[in-house]
Amino acid sequence: MVVTAIDLHNNKDRYFTIGDNKHQKFAFLPFKRQITVSNVAPVNLELERFKSEQLNESEISLHLNNNQENELSALLYDHREAFESDKELLGALIGHEVDIIVNIERPYPPLLRGPAYPQSSRSREALEIHIKELLHLGVIRKAGHNDDIEITTPVRVAWHNGNYRMVGDFRALSTCTVPDRYPIPKIQISLTQTSHAVYISTMDALKGFHQNLVTQRAIKYLRIIVDCVVYDHLKMPFGIKNALSHFQRMMNEIFPEELSEGWLITYIDDIIVCSKTWEEHMYRLTRFLTKIQSVNMKISLKKCHFGFKELKALGHVVSYLSLGIDKNNVVAVFLKPMPQNKKEIQSFLGLAGYYRQHIKDFSSIERPLYKFCDKDTVFEMTVDQLKGF
Repeated sequence: MVVTAIDLHNNKDRYFTIGDNKHQKFAFLPFKRQITVSNVAPVNLELERFKSEQLNESEISLHLNNNQENELSALLYDHREAFESDKELLGALIGHEVDIIVNIERPYPPLLRGPAYPQSSRSREALEIHIKELLHLGVIRKAGHNDDIEITTPVRVAWHNGNYRMVGDFRALSTCTVPDRYPIPKIQISLTQTSHAVYISTMDALKGFHQNLVTQRAIKYLRIIVDCVVYDHLKMPFGIKNALSHFQRMMNEIFPEELSEGWLITYIDDIIVCSKTWEEHMYRLTRFLTKIQSVNMKISLKKCHFGFKELKALGHVVSYLSLGIDKNNVVAVFLKPMPQNKKEIQSFLGLAGYYRQHIKDFSSIERPLYKFCDKDTVFEMTVDQLKGF
C-alpha cells in the first residue's frame, strides 16, 4: 500500500500539491452549479452511531441491495428501544408476571430448605461474577434480615466449553409445584410456515426468562442460597417448573394476530418473521418490533439475522425451497455413545426423534429401542436393539 500526502494551500491562489513535488501546483475547479446546504443530504449521526455500535453485532443478509439495507437499518433504528442498549440492558415485561402455586401447606418440609452446595474455586469465582451481574440487572436482590425465609434453593455452576451458567437446583420445589400444561408448539410443524418465504429474519429475546417479573407472593418460593447468603429472585430464574409453558403462553398472548396470520413463529424465546416480498417483510418487522416495545421486551441484536433467504433456526436449515437439517446437530446424533441404561435410551430417542420426519420408516427402525421405555422391561442390548441404534 502506498500512502501519498496531499497539501492544501488555502491562500490567495488556492492550490494543492501531491507528495514531495511542491513545484507542481494543482488548481481547484469551480462547481458547474451552485451547491447550497439544501442540496446536500443530511447525515443522521445517531443512525450512523447505532449502525456502528449496535447493529453491527447482528447479521444482515449479503443478498440485500443498498436500498434494502438502508431501509432495514432505518427501520431498526426507529425501533431501537426494542433492543438491548447500554442504557437498558434487560427488559421487564408488563402484565405477564410469573406466579408459583404449590400443592402443600405450611410448615414446609425440610427438603425445601436446601443448604448451599460446596463449590470448587473456579466455580466460586464464576458465581461471584454472575451474582454481581444479576444484582446489577435487577434479576435478584439480597433477602432482607426480617424476611421469614422458609424455602431456599442451592445453585450449581454448569460449565460448557469454558463458558458457565448459574442454575438453581429447583428439583425439590418442582415436586411441590402445580404443573402448567400449556402446550409447546411442535418445531417441525411451525417451521413449515417458512415455505415460499423469500425473506426470513430470526431474533432472540435477551436472556429470555430473566425479562419476566415475579409476583410478590412467588418471591418466597424462588429464593436461592449461595455461600450462606440468600437472594430473592425478582425475575424468573432458569430451571423452574412451568417456565417454558409460561413464556410460550405469554408470547402467544402478545402476538395473537401475527401468529394466526402465519408469518410469525415463536418457540419459547426464539422468533422467526418470514415474508414473500421485501415490502411485506418491512411491514411485518415494524408490526413485530412495535409490539415488542409496547410490552418492554428486549431483543438481543447479537443473535439477530435479518433478510436471509436461507438460515439456521431451531436446529434446522430453513429456506423458501425446503426444510433441512442442521448438519452440526446430525453429528451430535452420530457421536452419541452406546446407551447403557433406560435413561440413556430415552435421551437418545428424544434427540433422534427431533428429526423423525427426515428419516424414512423411523418408527419401524426405532421400535426395538422404544421397548426399553416400558418400566417392566429389563435393559438388555440384543441384535435388534443394536440395529435400531
